[in-house]
Amino acid sequence: MARQNYTFTSESVSEGHPDKVCDRISDAVLDAFLGEDKYARVACETFATTDRVVIGGEVRGPASVIKRVEDIARDCVKDIGYEQEGFHWANMKVDSYLHAQSDDIARGVDAADNKDEGAGDQGIMFGYAVNETEALMPAPILYAHAILRRLAEVRKNGTEAWMGPDAKSQLSIRYEDGKPVGASQIVLSTQHLDEDMTPDDVRAKVAPYIEEVLPAGWITPETVWHVNPTGKFVIGGPDGDAGLTGRKIIVDTYGGAAPHGGGAFSGKDPTKVDRSAAYAARYLAKNVVAAGLAHRCTLQLSYAIGVAEPLSIYVDTHGTGEVSEEAIERAVGEVMDLTPRGIRTHLGLNKPIFQRTAAYGHFGREPDVDGGFSWEKVDLVEALKKAV
Repeated sequence: MARQNYTFTSESVSEGHPDKVCDRISDAVLDAFLGEDKYARVACETFATTDRVVIGGEVRGPASVIKRVEDIARDCVKDIGYEQEGFHWANMKVDSYLHAQSDDIARGVDAADNKDEGAGDQGIMFGYAVNETEALMPAPILYAHAILRRLAEVRKNGTEAWMGPDAKSQLSIRYEDGKPVGASQIVLSTQHLDEDMTPDDVRAKVAPYIEEVLPAGWITPETVWHVNPTGKFVIGGPDGDAGLTGRKIIVDTYGGAAPHGGGAFSGKDPTKVDRSAAYAARYLAKNVVAAGLAHRCTLQLSYAIGVAEPLSIYVDTHGTGEVSEEAIERAVGEVMDLTPRGIRTHLGLNKPIFQRTAAYGHFGREPDVDGGFSWEKVDLVEALKKAV
């Protein structure tokens, strides 16, 4: 029997966190390629430090995009809000080392003769859903993201202009009878442009927004707050700490509440199953829970480079299933084509929809009308019910 009473903690980071700056630039480059060629191949990595951004990786697509990479990077940093000494969108140096995709990789991925498009790499991908929140996401990561999204809104609209772009949140949530009931610890570190602000000053400013975001009754007199616990947070972003694409994979997914296969998402086109199959696994797990087949579902997919069909489908409903896990495994393979081409087609992934995923999580978001976050739809419910 799973534990019913416990405390679980997840963290999030803002769009101005050094690693998220890099995720944003990598996904913006990807979107630029997909905007001109929906079949472009992109594996773009970004590194950022004081006054410098370095972009590298393998691409196959319009040369015109490569010429725009520096402008793309500057636009991202400007939108995030960095105009500080040590990291300024207009003054930073941008180096691009993008080059042609390896012929060996292309040979394995491309369709040819009777061979379907293969996976862009080997790997294991996990999807997860749980019915403890409306978004069918674990509460700690969902609300850790929500806090930082709200603070970014008031920073960027000028309501709280004292805030800098860099921030981190962390929530320790108490569970009773298996359901989240309150916040035992709240951690919030946010960059402040006014050097004279104290942690108490910052808490007075941010507390109303945190209280607004969390469910009523979750903050009590027993809740312990840690706001800017180092005492001062003026130097932020890549000037304070180097950033790199793909270093926040737990923040990107389920906050540690579910397994992660290890592959990062940002900067990778949807032939890379690290990304597309992780989206498919979340989509299927969410639809399993939405269909009432389980209260909680972990789903694993595995692939080999150059091979189209998944090597395995594994489902764990953690003792909450209304039908057998074997029946769900068979059903998900029936209701969705899980080849790389099938995933891209079903979820409509060959579009410039990825830059928006770079901060505040890839999962638990509302589907967009242009196809963004399509993996958050629950349109397989009836098909799954019929299939089992």
